[in-house]
Amino acid sequence: MRKSRNILKSFGFAFKGLGFAFLKEKNLTLHFIAAAVVIAASFYFELDRTEFLFVLSAIFLVFIAEMVNTAVETAVDLAVGDNYHPLARTAKNVAAGAVLFAAIFALVVALFVFGSKLLA
Repeated sequence: MRKSRNILKSFGFAFKGLGFAFLKEKNLTLHFIAAAVVIAASFYFELDRTEFLFVLSAIFLVFIAEMVNTAVETAVDLAVGDNYHPLARTAKNVAAGAVLFAAIFALVVALFVFGSKLLA
Protein backbone atom coordinates (compact mmCIF):
# COMPACT_ATOMS: atom_id res chain seq x y z
CA MET A 1 0.00 0.00 0.00
CA ARG A 2 1.37 3.39 -1.00
CA LYS A 3 1.45 6.25 1.47
CA SER A 4 -0.65 9.29 0.61
CA ARG A 5 1.15 12.61 0.35
CA ASN A 6 -2.07 14.61 0.16
CA ILE A 7 -2.91 16.06 3.58
CA LEU A 8 -6.65 16.23 2.82
CA LYS A 9 -6.68 12.56 1.85
CA SER A 10 -4.83 11.75 5.07
CA PHE A 11 -7.52 13.53 7.09
CA GLY A 12 -10.14 11.66 5.06
CA PHE A 13 -8.53 8.34 5.99
CA ALA A 14 -8.46 9.39 9.65
CA PHE A 15 -12.17 10.25 9.57
CA LYS A 16 -12.92 6.90 7.91
CA GLY A 17 -11.08 5.23 10.78
CA LEU A 18 -13.12 7.19 13.31
CA GLY A 19 -16.32 6.25 11.51
CA PHE A 20 -15.36 2.58 11.39
CA ALA A 21 -14.53 2.54 15.10
CA PHE A 22 -17.75 4.27 16.14
CA LEU A 23 -19.95 2.11 13.91
CA LYS A 24 -18.33 -1.26 14.59
CA GLU A 25 -17.20 -1.05 18.22
CA LYS A 26 -20.07 -1.13 20.71
CA ASN A 27 -17.73 -0.24 23.58
CA LEU A 28 -16.74 2.98 21.84
CA THR A 29 -20.41 3.89 21.47
CA LEU A 30 -20.90 3.28 25.20
CA HIS A 31 -17.85 5.42 25.97
CA PHE A 32 -19.29 8.16 23.77
CA ILE A 33 -22.60 8.12 25.65
CA ALA A 34 -20.78 8.18 28.99
CA ALA A 35 -18.63 11.08 27.76
CA ALA A 36 -21.72 13.07 26.76
CA VAL A 37 -23.23 12.53 30.21
CA VAL A 38 -19.99 13.55 31.94
CA ILE A 39 -19.60 16.67 29.79
CA ALA A 40 -23.20 17.64 30.57
CA ALA A 41 -22.48 17.10 34.28
CA SER A 42 -19.37 19.27 33.92
CA PHE A 43 -21.51 22.17 32.77
CA TYR A 44 -24.18 21.48 35.38
CA PHE A 45 -21.64 21.54 38.22
CA GLU A 46 -19.80 24.49 36.65
CA LEU A 47 -16.36 22.92 36.72
CA ASP A 48 -13.41 25.28 36.61
CA ARG A 49 -10.94 25.11 33.73
CA THR A 50 -8.53 22.74 35.46
CA GLU A 51 -11.25 20.31 36.50
CA PHE A 52 -12.75 20.37 33.01
CA LEU A 53 -9.33 19.79 31.45
CA PHE A 54 -8.85 16.69 33.62
CA VAL A 55 -12.30 15.43 32.63
CA LEU A 56 -11.63 15.99 28.91
CA SER A 57 -8.19 14.39 29.18
CA ALA A 58 -9.69 11.29 30.76
CA ILE A 59 -12.38 11.11 28.09
CA PHE A 60 -9.92 11.42 25.22
CA LEU A 61 -7.54 8.92 26.82
CA VAL A 62 -10.32 6.34 26.90
CA PHE A 63 -11.25 7.06 23.26
CA ILE A 64 -7.62 6.81 22.15
CA ALA A 65 -7.04 3.57 24.05
CA GLU A 66 -10.23 2.04 22.65
CA MET A 67 -9.27 2.97 19.08
CA VAL A 68 -5.72 1.62 19.46
CA ASN A 69 -7.27 -1.56 20.88
CA THR A 70 -9.50 -1.80 17.80
CA ALA A 71 -6.50 -1.30 15.51
CA VAL A 72 -4.50 -4.00 17.31
CA GLU A 73 -7.40 -6.46 17.24
CA THR A 74 -8.02 -5.81 13.54
CA ALA A 75 -4.34 -6.20 12.62
CA VAL A 76 -4.00 -9.38 14.67
CA ASP A 77 -7.15 -10.86 13.11
CA LEU A 78 -5.78 -10.02 9.66
CA ALA A 79 -2.41 -11.62 10.44
CA VAL A 80 -3.63 -14.86 12.00
CA GLY A 81 -6.96 -15.32 10.23
CA ASP A 82 -8.82 -18.28 11.69
CA ASN A 83 -5.64 -19.76 13.17
CA TYR A 84 -4.98 -19.65 16.91
CA HIS A 85 -1.70 -18.29 18.21
CA PRO A 86 -0.91 -17.54 21.86
CA LEU A 87 0.95 -14.35 20.93
CA ALA A 88 -2.12 -13.10 19.08
CA ARG A 89 -4.17 -13.63 22.23
CA THR A 90 -1.50 -11.82 24.27
CA ALA A 91 -1.48 -8.83 21.92
CA LYS A 92 -5.26 -8.53 22.12
CA ASN A 93 -5.29 -8.93 25.91
CA VAL A 94 -2.59 -6.30 26.42
CA ALA A 95 -4.46 -3.83 24.19
CA ALA A 96 -7.66 -4.52 26.13
CA GLY A 97 -5.72 -3.98 29.36
CA ALA A 98 -4.70 -0.54 28.14
CA VAL A 99 -8.38 0.32 27.69
CA LEU A 100 -9.08 -0.95 31.20
CA PHE A 101 -6.30 1.26 32.65
CA ALA A 102 -7.67 4.28 30.77
CA ALA A 103 -11.18 3.57 32.06
CA ILE A 104 -9.90 3.23 35.64
CA PHE A 105 -8.06 6.54 35.27
CA ALA A 106 -11.28 8.15 34.00
CA LEU A 107 -13.15 6.78 37.00
CA VAL A 108 -10.51 8.15 39.41
CA VAL A 109 -10.71 11.56 37.72
CA ALA A 110 -14.51 11.47 38.01
CA LEU A 111 -14.31 10.62 41.71
CA PHE A 112 -11.86 13.46 42.39
CA VAL A 113 -13.72 16.06 40.31
CA PHE A 114 -17.33 15.15 40.97
CA GLY A 115 -17.13 13.41 44.35
CA SER A 116 -17.26 16.47 46.56
CA LYS A 117 -19.81 18.16 44.31
CA LEU A 118 -22.16 15.21 44.55
CA LEU A 119 -21.81 15.02 48.34
CA ALA A 120 -22.51 18.74 48.79
